[in-house]
Amino acid sequence: MNASVNEVRQALEWGLIPAVPVPRTREGRIHLQAQEAYAGYLADQPIAGAAVWAHTGRGLHMERFERMAVVQQWRAALGASKLLVAGVGALPDPRRLGLAKISQWQQDSLAMATDAIQGGADALLVFPPSLFRELPVAEQDEAIIEYHRELSRLGVPLILFYLYDEAGGIAYSAEVLRALLSLEMTVGIKMATLGSVMTLQDVSALMSEEFPEQLLITGEDRMFGYSLMRGARAALVGLGAAYPNIQHDLMQAYASRNYERFMDLSARVDGYAERTFIRPMDKYILRMLWCLVLSGVIPEEAAHDLAGYEMTRQEIESLHRAIERFRLY
Repeated sequence: MNASVNEVRQALEWGLIPAVPVPRTREGRIHLQAQEAYAGYLADQPIAGAAVWAHTGRGLHMERFERMAVVQQWRAALGASKLLVAGVGALPDPRRLGLAKISQWQQDSLAMATDAIQGGADALLVFPPSLFRELPVAEQDEAIIEYHRELSRLGVPLILFYLYDEAGGIAYSAEVLRALLSLEMTVGIKMATLGSVMTLQDVSALMSEEFPEQLLITGEDRMFGYSLMRGARAALVGLGAAYPNIQHDLMQAYASRNYERFMDLSARVDGYAERTFIRPMDKYILRMLWCLVLSGVIPEEAAHDLAGYEMTRQEIESLHRAIERFRLY
């Protein structure tokens, strides 16, 4: 839909953006039929859009030709009325050292952002520039800010991304957050702190006091309901990749102040997350693919992930029991 900052913000408000995985064959190739079926299914659900190339979609680990195929397919499936968000960043080149490595990484990140725009992305989800940890401490904050400034010059709305360290994040100081939230192209910030309630609270307090116009976007799969209570007015979550409707209804219940329904749905969504977002945390992508198998969206042969994890029969049965127990839909 090639939207402006305000249009993206309005489209996101109280909306769910699933971060989508990529169905693959056992050999690691994209399962094209499953991918098409999945995109068609999700586009028909009450979502605000979808996020490709995020952590859930292994965006930084895909070959460029795969990324372009994925973004183009989702753009076509979502049509003009729903948002397409694309994760942008890069993996550092281990053959390079020091400033040369950082410079190449920045070039690769900007190239990925340019590809996303060419593929029809309405907004860019900015992977945290964790490589800047290699800079002297005194230089890190300004490097983070300047990197986001560079991306903002591309003229496409940005979604900031506060990610917990274990998944490749980097801590943003209050000063950095103020600078990033003040950028003209910033729509809001996705919070994915996993277990750091204090970080979520601190950032939400800063935003409500100083940046009330900016969106707090929950990426807190394990604190979904609570993050809404802390001021989140949108969601961009891997949990939304399967059974998105109960999550949509959870958000609408809170927005409409139907707190009795909100409490019921929140407990059920929490139960869902407590069966899927568990250690090893990186395996959640395969678990979400299996939720899609169990819901009949994709075939079992398409439930494979680049990381090479395997699901045991006991793990699959645990997911099936959770789907029934928490009445997911």
